[in-house]
This record gives sequence, structure tokens and C-alpha cells, in this order.
Amino acid sequence: MSRAWRTVLAGAVALTAGVRSAPAHDTWLLPDLFDTPPGSRIALELTSGMAYPEPETAIQPDRIGRAVLRLAGKTVDIPERASAAKALRLAIALDDPGIATLAVDLEPRTIELTREQVPEYLEEIGSPPAVVEAWNRMPEPKRWRESYVKHAKTFVRVGEPAADDSWAQALGLALEIVPEKDPTGLHAGDSLPVRVLKGGEPFAGFTVELVAAGASADARQTTDTAGRATFRLPRAGRWLLRGTDVRATSRPDADWESDFTTLTLEVR
Repeated sequence: MSRAWRTVLAGAVALTAGVRSAPAHDTWLLPDLFDTPPGSRIALELTSGMAYPEPETAIQPDRIGRAVLRLAGKTVDIPERASAAKALRLAIALDDPGIATLAVDLEPRTIELTREQVPEYLEEIGSPPAVVEAWNRMPEPKRWRESYVKHAKTFVRVGEPAADDSWAQALGLALEIVPEKDPTGLHAGDSLPVRVLKGGEPFAGFTVELVAAGASADARQTTDTAGRATFRLPRAGRWLLRGTDVRATSRPDADWESDFTTLTLEVR
């Protein structure tokens, strides 16, 4: 998504008190280290912004619905949260070797876009034709009140994992990108196959975008009938996978609902 368009969305009119930015800001979970020995204490930043991986807007602690760590067959809450200027800081000890999966679900928020903003918004997030058609068919007066939920996930290699393939198992996010190759063992030039799950089921026809650190976008793929897509990672650095699912709703307080999902990783 272009920075210019993100700036437009950032000025959207919020319906919920305290909401200062539109949902098209990416929200991501980024560890300070992607590779650490057992017994380490990992720190993570949860932030929203227009230019990954630069933090821009701190997530408030009361917006977290769930923050969890899965490691060595155990899933536990991430208890430590500290507010900072541009990011919410989370921390937890990684005691056992393995591949840690860390994820956050945020509570729903609602925003409103003007009718002039909607077509470009839908194009930028890669919404399927059915959503565009539903908007075009909406009777006057058209309104775009959107209730959105954000999900963010990342992975950390802890020591030398012994046949740990838990990274390939879903963590139960409502909209989730699941790698089909160890996300902590990637090198420049590798390809990364992923599957997207919505409510635990393969999500076909869904747009997933790959973003390199400091870039607007690197590639965009649409999932196949099994919810799968494959991306090539041409260079080392930190990368973001993102996608947005928007659908019409008959709720009295919203016309549309959406889930935003992100996954961060590091390529060696």
C-alpha cells in the first residue's frame, strides 16, 4: 500500500473514542532478536505504522485481547506489557529450546471512511470483486463503517531445535498466515510457501502481500483453492507478510467487518 494512500486513511473519521488511525495501518509484532539461546528473555514491540519496520503508533495495553507464546509444546500468556512512545513493549522468558511462536489478537475497533476513499482502499488491500460489487450495489446513502480486528504473529528460534515443527501448526487466530517452511531458517533466495486460514479453514482467493523492510511492497499473491501461496525472498533482512479480509455485515453499528493479519520474519 502506498505511503500517500496510508496517509489518507490515517485521517479517516473514527467512530470509536480514542481511535486515531484507520485500520489500513499495518500492525506488527517484532522481536528484538529472531535467534536466541534457551533461558533468554525476549522483548517484542507491538506497533502500527505505514513503513515497516519503523514503529509509529503504540498499541494501548487495553486493546490486547490475547497475547500468547507457544514453545516446547506449551502455550502460555505473555504477561509483561509496558507502554512506550511508539510501541507497546512485551517480554517473556524463553526457557526451552525450540521454535517459539508468538502472537497477539487485538480487540475490535470501528472507523468510518468517506465514499471517495473506499474504492482505492479496496484496491490497495486486494479485496476480491465480490466485495467491490457489494459496495457498488449498496443503496444510497452509502456508508463505510468498518469494525476491524487485527492479528499479528512472529517466530523466534531458541537454541538448536530438535525436530520442532510447531511453526507449521496454526495458533488459532481468526485470520492466520501459517508458514509451510521453517520461518527461522530462511536465507536470501529461498522461497517461503504459506497457507492462510480463516476460522481454521483454508482461505482461497485471499490476497497476501510481502513487504521488505523499508519498502512499500515486494510481491502480491492470491491464495489457491487450498489457501496456499509462495513467495521468493530475494535478500536478507526483516520481512512482513500481510493481508486483509473485508466482508459486509448486517450489524446495527457497522456495514463492514474486517480482519487484518501480519507475520514478521528475518531472512539471513
